[in-house]
Amino acid sequence: MEKTNTQILKEKLFRPKKNGWESKNIDKNKIMTFAKDYIDFINKAKTERECVQEFTKILKENGFKNLQSEQNLKAGDKVYYINRYKNIYAAVIGSDDLTKGFNIVGAHIDSPRLDLKPNPLYESAELAMFKTHYYGGIKKYQWVNIPLSMHGIIMTKDNKKIEINIGEQEDEPIFTIADLLPHLSSQQNKKKLDEAIGGEDLNILVGSIPYETDEEISEKVKLNILNLLNQKYGIVERDFVSSEIEFVPALKAKSLGFDQSLVAGYGQDDRVCAYTSLKALLNVNNPKRTAICLLADKEEIGSMGNTGMSSRSFEYFLEQILDKTIGNKPGLLDEIFQSTRVLSADVTGGYNPNYPSTYEKNNESYIGHGISVIKYTGSASKGGASDANAEFVGYIRNLFETNNIAYQNSEMGKIGIGGGGTIAYILADKGVDVIDCGVPVISMHSPYEITSKFDIYNAYKAYEVFYQDE
Repeated sequence: MEKTNTQILKEKLFRPKKNGWESKNIDKNKIMTFAKDYIDFINKAKTERECVQEFTKILKENGFKNLQSEQNLKAGDKVYYINRYKNIYAAVIGSDDLTKGFNIVGAHIDSPRLDLKPNPLYESAELAMFKTHYYGGIKKYQWVNIPLSMHGIIMTKDNKKIEINIGEQEDEPIFTIADLLPHLSSQQNKKKLDEAIGGEDLNILVGSIPYETDEEISEKVKLNILNLLNQKYGIVERDFVSSEIEFVPALKAKSLGFDQSLVAGYGQDDRVCAYTSLKALLNVNNPKRTAICLLADKEEIGSMGNTGMSSRSFEYFLEQILDKTIGNKPGLLDEIFQSTRVLSADVTGGYNPNYPSTYEKNNESYIGHGISVIKYTGSASKGGASDANAEFVGYIRNLFETNNIAYQNSEMGKIGIGGGGTIAYILADKGVDVIDCGVPVISMHSPYEITSKFDIYNAYKAYEVFYQDE
């Protein structure tokens, strides 16, 4: 049946809102294969340190060299730089004069979790427990009664580094936080949702067998746990003071749904954008503009610290590139920033049909509709937002439409309900053009986040065309 003139006019004037899986030109096999590799990655890399380790392997396998080992750089060279084991930058040097600016995709590799306190181990009621301090914005009730794994490092007094990874393998024990049983929780049930589980209630159960001895001593269970740790790792209780131990969900990331169209897994905020942006960089060869993948730490707690985006470590990386290419001089980097383009590759909230009153449906990100482009974040009156100018939004729109990238434009929830931010404002302060551009996520910051394989693949293709644009 032929379309009427009115139907033709509507198609011309209305913005299409279409589920990406219905597109005729998609390759489902490529999407599913890419997602399988992504799932493998997030099962191996559950902390920022583990992300850096995995990404370093990938970069080396694809011809990238450590920037610090290179004296001079030329067009086509591929280099990376690791900052304190917890964030990493990678670049492909372009043939254009570097003063014309860079194409940068920036994501973060830290995720909400539970960190150990400096003096974590104690015994109560003949059970050994770890005290924790939660990291990032979590709903505390989601972290009780789930399997947890232990990741991180311990530095001993003689500066020996001990790596810890317990709970991910089938033959390894897991840990958990025991909640109150329903039969005794009448008082707990009367509390507000964010008060039912307190920060000091997030204590992890780690053992129950007393140390075998005929002596009358206290804290036998604690002693037994310390003895086991000493036998296996050579550590004593005081070594926890110089440790970075993180507890994360021991749940395996897997395909979700009868149609296997979704990915469920911990840490997809923001490792889904980190993985896709780094994989996209691997496809870049001999670009005109220098292409850079920026993977930061500490975003979930404000981007502070010497591995966070607020530090000058990224500027140091760029200055090293300038030193080894065209030569650096005072003010040169500030000049280059004025011509630099950035995608702040961070996730956004996907529309959740279980909570429709939270969303303004015309301006939300929908699972399976492609990568989300967000002009501004922040909260209420756009407080704390980086608000991209119309010219740069137009540039991104044209780039994606020309290259058949499935994308959507959105905010995150109704005005005043909440809000969020990314590293975009920090980069905007340097004078670059920047816009948020990432994968929509359902159940963000939970132990088991949900994304669409279609959106993941489109993020990968979006970052690839952005890196290579002139």
